[in-house]
Amino acid sequence: MVPKPTRARLCTSMQTMDTNWQMWEQPAGPAFRLDKEPTLKLSLETRNRGDVIIVHCQGRIVYRDEAAALSRLVGEVLQHTSKLVLDLTGVSTMDSAGIGELALLQTWAQGKNVNLKCAGPNPIVRTLLDLTNLDRVLDVHPSIDSALDAFREEQVCADC
Repeated sequence: MVPKPTRARLCTSMQTMDTNWQMWEQPAGPAFRLDKEPTLKLSLETRNRGDVIIVHCQGRIVYRDEAAALSRLVGEVLQHTSKLVLDLTGVSTMDSAGIGELALLQTWAQGKNVNLKCAGPNPIVRTLLDLTNLDRVLDVHPSIDSALDAFREEQVCADC
């Protein structure tokens, strides 16, 4: 067996092998920032339409602050109504946390005997609801008017 030549193949120390090597000047300040986004990317507004409360959502329903804000508001609204429409027409995107929040809100609504309907999801959100089979758990309508009409139909059938 013949030993390998002694020329350095790997450097075992933290020093460079090339003595002409230079460091590039580092920019002042951090290379990246971990700052939190300054504001929520979801705005929520409630309106009454007769005995139905409509929660209008504008923006995105995603992990952390946006999903938590939706849960806080809907949790408060559930204390004061028996009919709730969650207007998703302004929701541009939703992640798995948003999907989970919708499932949680439906569970809360059922626990408080509140009839919850979702209205107007865009094609992206509608596809997410379909893929996760959440559309079988939630009462999803193409528009707010359609959801409100469904409440009226339920009222008529209850009076039969």
